Amino acid sequence: MSIPNVTITDEIVAEHGLSPDEYAQILKILGREPNMTELGVFSAMYSEHCSYKSSKKWLKTLPTEGPHVIQGPGENAGVIDIGDGLAAVFKIESHNHPSFIEPYQGAATGVGGILRDVFTMGARPVANLNALRFGAPDHAKTRHLVSGVVSGIGGYGNCIGVPTVAGEVNFDAAYNGNILVNAMTVGLAPTDRIFYSAAAGLGNPVIYVGAKTGRDGIHGATMASAEFSEDSEEKRPTVQVGDPFTEKLLLEACLELMQEDAIIAIQDMGAAGLTSSSVEMAGKGGLGIELHLDRVPVRETAMTPYEIMLSESQERMLIVLKPEAEDIARRIFERWDLDFAVIGHLTDSRNLVLYMNGEMAADIPIDPMVEASPEYARPWEPTPSPAPLGPVAAPESLSAALKTLVGCPDLASRRWIWEQYDHLVMSDTAIRPGGDAGVVRVQDTNKALAVTVDCTPRYCLADPETGGAQAVAETWRNLSAVGARPLAVTNNMNFGNPEKPRIMGQFVGCATGMRAACLALDYPVVSGNVSLYNETEGEAILPTPVIGGVGVLDDVSKRATVAFKAAGETIILIGETEGHLGQSVYLREIEGRCEGPAPAVDLAAERARGELVQGLIADGTITTCHDISDGGIAVAVAEMAMAARGLGAALTIPEGVAPHAWAFGEDQGRYLIATAEPEVVLARAREGGVSASVVGEVNGIPLLTLTPSDDISIDELRDAHEAWLPNYMGEA
Repeated sequence: MSIPNVTITDEIVAEHGLSPDEYAQILKILGREPNMTELGVFSAMYSEHCSYKSSKKWLKTLPTEGPHVIQGPGENAGVIDIGDGLAAVFKIESHNHPSFIEPYQGAATGVGGILRDVFTMGARPVANLNALRFGAPDHAKTRHLVSGVVSGIGGYGNCIGVPTVAGEVNFDAAYNGNILVNAMTVGLAPTDRIFYSAAAGLGNPVIYVGAKTGRDGIHGATMASAEFSEDSEEKRPTVQVGDPFTEKLLLEACLELMQEDAIIAIQDMGAAGLTSSSVEMAGKGGLGIELHLDRVPVRETAMTPYEIMLSESQERMLIVLKPEAEDIARRIFERWDLDFAVIGHLTDSRNLVLYMNGEMAADIPIDPMVEASPEYARPWEPTPSPAPLGPVAAPESLSAALKTLVGCPDLASRRWIWEQYDHLVMSDTAIRPGGDAGVVRVQDTNKALAVTVDCTPRYCLADPETGGAQAVAETWRNLSAVGARPLAVTNNMNFGNPEKPRIMGQFVGCATGMRAACLALDYPVVSGNVSLYNETEGEAILPTPVIGGVGVLDDVSKRATVAFKAAGETIILIGETEGHLGQSVYLREIEGRCEGPAPAVDLAAERARGELVQGLIADGTITTCHDISDGGIAVAVAEMAMAARGLGAALTIPEGVAPHAWAFGEDQGRYLIATAEPEVVLARAREGGVSASVVGEVNGIPLLTLTPSDDISIDELRDAHEAWLPNYMGEA
């Protein structure tokens, strides 16, 4: 059968997000003009979302190997060995553009997609996390977007029965036209039962399972690889529609099939749907694949090959089975009330060949399409160093400034959000949301996984290299603060238009900083995602390289939490304070300024201090610890007191540093601990060459004393801290 002739115009090529050079490459690969289905396949595979054409040059520089790494980047998710024959499987991924257009479904399907990435590898998901960025609170769309995104995350995660245990939420006007919704999932699997996506076995059947294919999500990958403009609302049809109940059935059916000796390869149908899953599976296996699209289960009439191949309908998988296992697999999926269809087989042609009702619809060489996919060395320019920070006035009252900070949009309690998420389902959550990291027990062991996400975009804007290193180091601290050994990271690189040298320079700088931090901390990158073109009408988001960190506690009973435990305990600062106020929350919220350099990151000190804290928690010397981040020491102490009941603290500000700089400075690499054995802690710090000093004491009354003449009740702080988000959302 011949391929139907179609006239491809320059306008059609441009509508598919392809440059003239990219289209010329397509003509060279095919030796002829493509038809519309073939053009659609190339468009999806050459999209930024699927090909990483602007970023892979720099992603290749990141460290991806280590003693715990089983699988690094290149599969559905990363895999690390956590001992006892078990592996943690995890990844973070963006659903930014869809969530801005349709916040509930965009966020919900973001959760669904990352869950599939993890259980496709053979892991049962045990924890969800998210990193969210919204526009200014006074922007017309922000409240609507917060409501929809939070509802979408909760609606999907709660229904499928996976706890959402940690995350972060920030507000900034730079996200007014482009919010960020980054979803992360962590799962557990036996180390000897990890499943991969490379197809094998000439003639083996290719199986479609899960939900039916519709017209939702067509061009989703292409849409996610372009800037927004005034017509962004018209892109609503490119947003997928999710069904968490079907996903739950799919999860259980896949995990049941994985107990059989049946699967050769398995791939989630995510971005670019059947196109990317089939091409990636065959390409990795060095084979061809023949698909009969009329056999694909569909929920809409008269769907064309173009629509079927590019649909991003949710809750679908592609599987290569051993031929003798087909009946077993069919029975499992039919028992779970899911579609099961043999839609093709593997060939030795090394081509993607598509048929529809007996007529050939496409014939594309796979290897040239994949190997010749664009890889650009985009021009980039370094970010200029910010001017030194000028004088920063002291507030009239430290306590009044502290109250303002704990109640501001970026530091206010997120309880209103995380109480909408089921964070206790599965009954393994050992530390609930609101602390430094989520902690989830590993069943049938004494172990637990610690998980976190973090990034400080204002640091990345001021100094991308420092900001990239700080994002990695911050997750290292979050995990260390609960007592975990940090093992590996996943990253979600959210940036503006890479065709602008200034934006590309931000990407290069952040990647360079991340590389340095991962190497210094033996903390490799095992998976990740890149989201570019986060711009609307030429206005880019802040550079936001979100890091997801995973660590292990060998004994979950020896974990630390933020809350003070007892009156009379000594508060010790691990690390040094010079009072860095550049790019600080204090500077922004109290002074109305976003100026100065980002705080320096000393990676050697980070490692030494983190390992000290990990050891103190592991041997039971301390059970109270908190990483110091936004807002500095005063905010950290306030959070420790607010997390306790009936306790407060009295601080002693040392001489030689301005009180407001000491209280609110954001010097990096610091922890606060409370202990009944201060001499033991200080001696251990001296042995490790780590700076440690007594800065206060826990007291038995709910009062935070900052100076002898300046104090504030913990209840007053708590009221300010808890009030902002419910008041903003109109649900106080």
